[in-house]
Amino acid sequence: MNIPVRAASHQYEVVIGNGMLKAALESYKALFDQADKIIVLTDQHVWAAQEGYFKSACPYHFHVFVMPAGEACKSFENFNAAQTFLLEQKCTRKSLVIAFGGGAVGDLAGFVAATYMRGIPFIQVPTTILAHDSAVGGKTAINHALGKNMIGAFYQPEAVLYDTQFLATLPIREVRSGMTEVIKHAMISNPQWLQEIMQKNVTTLDEPTLADYLAKGVQVKAKIVEEDETEQSVRKFLNLGHTYGHAMEAAAGYGGLAHGEAVMIGLVYCLLLSERYGQITREFTIDFYKFARHNGYPFEAVHDYTFEELTDYLLKDKKADYGELQFVLLEEIGKPYVKKIELSECKEIDAELRQLLTEVHE
Repeated sequence: MNIPVRAASHQYEVVIGNGMLKAALESYKALFDQADKIIVLTDQHVWAAQEGYFKSACPYHFHVFVMPAGEACKSFENFNAAQTFLLEQKCTRKSLVIAFGGGAVGDLAGFVAATYMRGIPFIQVPTTILAHDSAVGGKTAINHALGKNMIGAFYQPEAVLYDTQFLATLPIREVRSGMTEVIKHAMISNPQWLQEIMQKNVTTLDEPTLADYLAKGVQVKAKIVEEDETEQSVRKFLNLGHTYGHAMEAAAGYGGLAHGEAVMIGLVYCLLLSERYGQITREFTIDFYKFARHNGYPFEAVHDYTFEELTDYLLKDKKADYGELQFVLLEEIGKPYVKKIELSECKEIDAELRQLLTEVHE
């Protein structure tokens, strides 16, 4: 399946299929023929598991730089090391980067491509479920000790080649984490799709269902990116669950909570907040929370931090304007909007969340 992304700065396709990497890479022969060097940026876990498959699928000569796995990939030190590697390989503005890995690799590789000699082309080859979201739309970044994704650029890839064969070997925690973004896409777009997902165990979906859900998620994101590439308006809707979720993720130390685990906590937080300003009912919030617990999401992490410990991270959120926090809320499922929320009210909802976790059991 080919899904077009018509961003204002650049148009490209997301190609999704099972076992299609070789054919997809060959279909971009003209792009590869223009490149004087091809650099594959990947991480140690992905390369250990998929080196053989990638080499058999890629018909072009390339140099590979293997980076630390996880959020360590998105450090200043690793960003510098990757840039050094490109310089050592004598890369030019005609060189091409392939981001081969999960969301962290894609974010880092995209930022390397965006900044090397002020910008060289790159292709996303995502290997995780989470990356169906992060690989599309051109957000690239590295982390700072004081905040996640604070240093980055909007920089679109030349293509996203999404071979779902990689997903068959993912650890269950990676599957669970990645499915949060699928669930988020359903929450902001389609109540029937969300209800369908909530009847399932998201960690044991069969391959056709998973591929269908990922394609739907990409289509939701592509439509929003086409309308708002640089997050001035509707692209903010994609941050549903991320403000509180990022604060949890940062407080836990990057890697302590998986991104999707933290965002799932943030989704329940946003449902509680949405009860005050829209048509979301407490009954639905409880049903959604039970669904998330049934799927193994670790809500107990909330009790590891006080609201005061989360406050600094909340206020550093990129969506904060003049000290006011902007939250994506739901008028109802499928109808997101952005609302400014005072910190005092954030604290009230935090208390409601803690009470919900204590009172509601599966």
